[in-house]
Amino acid sequence: MNILIVTQYFWPETFIINELASQLSKFSHTVTVLTGKPNYPEGKIFQGYRSSGLQSEKTPGGIQVHRVPLRPRYAGGTKNLALNYLSFLYSGLIRFPRLIRGQRYDAIIFFAPSPMTSAITAIPIKYLTKSHLAIWIQDLWPESLTATGHVSKPIILLFIKQIVRLIYRFADTLLIQSKAFSQPVSKMAAADKIVYYPNFSSANIEKEKMAGAQLPPAILQTLDENFCLVFSGNLGTAQALETLLEAAEHLQDLTNLKILLVGSGSMSDRIEEKIQEKRLRNLILTGRLVVEMMPQLYQHAEGLLVLLKDEEIFSYTVPSKVQAYLAAAKPILASINGETARIIDEAGAGLTSRAEDASGLADSIRKLYHSTPEERAAMGRRGHEYFVQHFELESQTRRLVEILQQRITKE
Repeated sequence: MNILIVTQYFWPETFIINELASQLSKFSHTVTVLTGKPNYPEGKIFQGYRSSGLQSEKTPGGIQVHRVPLRPRYAGGTKNLALNYLSFLYSGLIRFPRLIRGQRYDAIIFFAPSPMTSAITAIPIKYLTKSHLAIWIQDLWPESLTATGHVSKPIILLFIKQIVRLIYRFADTLLIQSKAFSQPVSKMAAADKIVYYPNFSSANIEKEKMAGAQLPPAILQTLDENFCLVFSGNLGTAQALETLLEAAEHLQDLTNLKILLVGSGSMSDRIEEKIQEKRLRNLILTGRLVVEMMPQLYQHAEGLLVLLKDEEIFSYTVPSKVQAYLAAAKPILASINGETARIIDEAGAGLTSRAEDASGLADSIRKLYHSTPEERAAMGRRGHEYFVQHFELESQTRRLVEILQQRITKE
């Protein structure tokens, strides 16, 4: 197939769409990407790029990438994020049609984490190229806006809801990353457009460990000398990291317990302040690490953490890190409601507690701490088996191609 991927976020930013594009290319499909300038999550344009002008390049795997001008996110906040989103929307609507003039595609895949409104950039391309448009929904809008506190005015939320409804109408296929998305999405779109298509990760963990970059010696030493848990990814408001800070306070009697927070985000400074204020020697902020280090990091950890706020919207969501955690064959400690908790419990892959329940999370951590290596290995093994059945990259890539081909044939 000849596939066009449209997304505000792409390599060298770390998003699951990178893996999908790479795997499609490995399966001999032609892949082209239209995107913006990389600046997530720190809000600074990556070295080697500039915010203005068009830039084209090829990934290390040979995928053609075209980048349009983009205002970076800077330090975050509602105003900066809104301007970032609008700049991609404006640049995409103006520049994307010119970039693909004369081209034909079998399908367009729009990768849709927040903001969903960016999917508007793919709609003109659908008609210009007479292509099947599939939107891969990662977040529910406008619900995500209220849950993260960026927008609260009902009139604005209603306006955005109508835009999202219109976007869904123009799409030919709506791929939902969580089964729980089905009900809220079906309220705004025809049910026959909706197809469950989960996030995924690579099962080839051992090869990745061998090929991956080496962890900094200080982090490796910490992992080897202590009972370490790892939280990786965005350190933002949605991740309910205050809950983890409070749980860490309850666990200071476990002198060799260390919780590594790997990543960056809007909560980084707040977390650092709390660590100093509460003298939390069991919490360590490592900053961002390159994605190639993740398999080695997970290999040395005793357990992996995932948290989200106690909001209804987040009970529908399955963070993409969950698939990577399952693939790593390590116990998962989840302070989360809904679909993610269901998956972990169904798989027998770890311990779950309610979202924003610091005492419950502390109890789960303490229980894992006192478990035997054999018990922890069994959790990891069950999680990996569940992953292979439901979330493995190669099989899910083939399934996506089958979905697209079947739906295109029906048109």
